[in-house]
Amino acid sequence: MIAFKVEDMTCGHCASAISQAIAGVDKAARTNVDIQQKLVQVSSTASTAELAEAIREAGYTPHLVKEPAEVSQGSAPKRCCCG
Repeated sequence: MIAFKVEDMTCGHCASAISQAIAGVDKAARTNVDIQQKLVQVSSTASTAELAEAIREAGYTPHLVKEPAEVSQGSAPKRCCCG
């Protein structure tokens, strides 16, 4: 899974444009967009560079998320039951 932070994604229209741009590179790609967190997660056979370029060409600024913790949907880190 490749994840991008897209700070200039602000609404559903933005999310749709980014999803369509990714589909233009890989029609079989699975895309999960979280507008509130400004996060785009992509499962694709396309390279990270190809996906980032597609997002840029759609008019947005993708930043590759490098830390797995940044990709998590929750705000707090997951811990075991003993704290």
